[in-house]
Amino acid sequence: MSTHQVLDHVDQYLQLGREYDCSDIHLPTSFPPTWRRFGQLAPIWTDHQPLTPQDTERLARSFLGDAEWERLQTKGDVDFAYSAPNGRYRASVVKQRLGLDMVFRIINTQIRSIEDIGLPLDHIIPLTRYQNGLILVTGSVGSGKSTTLAALVDFINRDREDHILTLEDPIEYVFESKGCHVNQREVHTHTDSFAKALRGALREDPDVIMVGEMRDLETIQLALTAAETGHLVLGTLHTGNAPRTLDRVLDVFPTDQREQIRIMVSESLRGVLSQQLVPRADGNGRVMALELLVNTPAVANCIREGKTFMLPGVMQTGKNVGMITMDESLRRLYIDGLITREEALYRADDKAQMKDFFHS
Repeated sequence: MSTHQVLDHVDQYLQLGREYDCSDIHLPTSFPPTWRRFGQLAPIWTDHQPLTPQDTERLARSFLGDAEWERLQTKGDVDFAYSAPNGRYRASVVKQRLGLDMVFRIINTQIRSIEDIGLPLDHIIPLTRYQNGLILVTGSVGSGKSTTLAALVDFINRDREDHILTLEDPIEYVFESKGCHVNQREVHTHTDSFAKALRGALREDPDVIMVGEMRDLETIQLALTAAETGHLVLGTLHTGNAPRTLDRVLDVFPTDQREQIRIMVSESLRGVLSQQLVPRADGNGRVMALELLVNTPAVANCIREGKTFMLPGVMQTGKNVGMITMDESLRRLYIDGLITREEALYRADDKAQMKDFFHS
């Protein structure tokens, strides 16, 4: 592909991103238009001139409404769900030294089922059938957390007859009410913050609450309280594996509350799914590596005593309930020929052990 023309409207770049199966489109000042395909960032056209400050301003004006443009001028950045004729996007526009930078995450509006994603049904479905408790989906940015969360909510929507409330920033997948009645609220549009939305949520008599992001003390505290008082809470955190996720949840609290929180978490946690998307060995897309922690008496004991470092050992003995560590998942993908040795080693938690595995 070769062009030197700057297109008239961001929708044209977004359309290209959809056609070529990209996850993100970047339109930065002083750099050519760029896309992220299968995890790799590359210019859309190799011979395209860098975008000028005038180009990016014109492109920003092509899709920002007056309210967003106003917010960009006063705050310096704006973040929202953008609906174009060809689909929905998570849009972020920021002012920086050289001009405006725009990034679009392409939202795949087709909700994928838990079967499609390849989640272990025998062990995941029981987690979704609890009346209360906390299920955490974790991973770095772009590891497919939203897709997994949507698949879980979709399964609950078909499997139960309950009230589901989602709190998102922004709303990505749109759920039609099936067996359940589903309400979706967008943070910043319908409410100020996750914490505020969650506090309001508890008055709306939901059975299942999905919290898009648990990033601060107040949100985590409210999610735990909700999980304890008869709600099934599904939340996400940007952590790499189950032990780190639990440390993150516990470390948010002041020291004098930690013991009480450890007891709360040990009782209300149902499971932690940690995931990463790994480039396939054949270069054709990515495959999911999944770590699963299920709360058994042994796991609850580690949490209560603050010994999260012992969890990987406990997980290795919990295979009968579906537990698997990230490294074990990477080894299986490598043995099945789906990922390369380099990727398995690069993404492993215990690199020395992974090296031994390759040399044995």
